[in-house]
Amino acid sequence: MKILVVVAHPRTDSLTVSMANRFTAGLTEAGHEFEIADLYAEGFNPILHTIDEPDWSNPNKAYSDEVQREMDRIRASDALAFLFPIWWYSMPAIMKGYIDRVWNYGFAYGTGKLPVQKIRWITMIGETQSQFEKRNYHLMVEHHLNVGLAQYTGVQDTHVHFMYNSYGKFDGSSKEKIEAHFATLLNEAYQIGQAF
Repeated sequence: MKILVVVAHPRTDSLTVSMANRFTAGLTEAGHEFEIADLYAEGFNPILHTIDEPDWSNPNKAYSDEVQREMDRIRASDALAFLFPIWWYSMPAIMKGYIDRVWNYGFAYGTGKLPVQKIRWITMIGETQSQFEKRNYHLMVEHHLNVGLAQYTGVQDTHVHFMYNSYGKFDGSSKEKIEAHFATLLNEAYQIGQAF
């Protein structure tokens, strides 16, 4: 299987990028192929301009070169994986812009559906699990990603993986405990890739 791995974080030394590296190592171990779409590193423009607005009267509309390139990357893939931090209980603006522009009418919805078999969402959560679930934010995020995005575009095999406490905030904890926590998160990303 070939997986397009879409990553959104401005720093190359971030936990998000490290998780992407471990995830793809797991994919490799399982015999999968992958391509990385690092939205920040590639300078993806998240702003939707007129040329990429959906045209419901024309399902064969030609979109901008940047969007056509991303559509081609998706067409060449069997599955998608998205790795990003949760900011303000949502995805980073650059990733939202990617979906706004690329998952367009005639390609991802309307007369066409996303041409992939599965989607995995691997999200970094700064809070602990109990803090995040206190107001049911986990249910909101799961519903948005699995139902509002994946299932709406025809992908039924979709799952959200929450990587909690990604800032490593532990009251009075030792450096060793914090490092062990990060190692656990990175190992989990590897296992998700291995089981893909």
